[in-house]
Amino acid sequence: MSGLTRARRAAAAFAAATAAAATALLTAPAAVAAPQPIVGGTTTTTTAYPFMMQITDAAQNQFCGGTLVSPTKVVTAAHCMVGETTGGVRVVGGRTYRNGTNGTVSRVSGIWVHPGYTDVTDGEDVAVLTLSTPMPYGTATYVSSAQTSVYAAGTTARVLGWGTTSQNGGSSNQLRTATVPTVSDTGCRGAYGSAFVASDMVCAGHTSGGVDACQGDSGGPLLVGGVLAGITSWGEGCAQPGYPGVYTRLTTFSGLVTAQVNS
Repeated sequence: MSGLTRARRAAAAFAAATAAAATALLTAPAAVAAPQPIVGGTTTTTTAYPFMMQITDAAQNQFCGGTLVSPTKVVTAAHCMVGETTGGVRVVGGRTYRNGTNGTVSRVSGIWVHPGYTDVTDGEDVAVLTLSTPMPYGTATYVSSAQTSVYAAGTTARVLGWGTTSQNGGSSNQLRTATVPTVSDTGCRGAYGSAFVASDMVCAGHTSGGVDACQGDSGGPLLVGGVLAGITSWGEGCAQPGYPGVYTRLTTFSGLVTAQVNS
């Protein structure tokens, strides 16, 4: 089983640095299905979801998503930020289209990555960015550590992002969204075995596949009842039957996130 992060930049670097055999291992699941950006979803706007941020390089090439939880704080995935520096990252708000020039672009003055993070399949996939320029957009509320009931199996959750239109392929220019049901810990463990860490992760997706996040959606939100409950993290391919998407279980890290938001 190959755990696949959903960060566009990480996937591109992997492909450039590895041999064809290793690349084939990474992309093999795409032979089963042709994923779409937020597979099976529909287009939407940052007007509808003002807290949805693009995380880009210094040239404003988007590679991950993030959620604005205060005017100067963005929650994203740790794997999006590994190896990044404050000078090399920008956060863009209010921009529905990846090739747009509108919205607000902020430099990043601080990057906090969970100190225990090593790999997506080990958990602790959470990071918080501090912005140099406050964002003039509505923020998202996120779960407290006590709100574990939001993950009850079958609960409808919403995902957002600008993910790729095929595994390691082109990206969606417009923001997209879709709804997926949460999956029980037992069901997720049945799909991923010991790579699923129940304390740190939650799964969401249909047994039959067809709806999912994909590369480029990493770091974006998993919303339950409009509240940030998870962070897009990893999965086996995109939208494959029997392999739901895996998200950071934000209740576990709510206290740490709050400490960063208040810092």
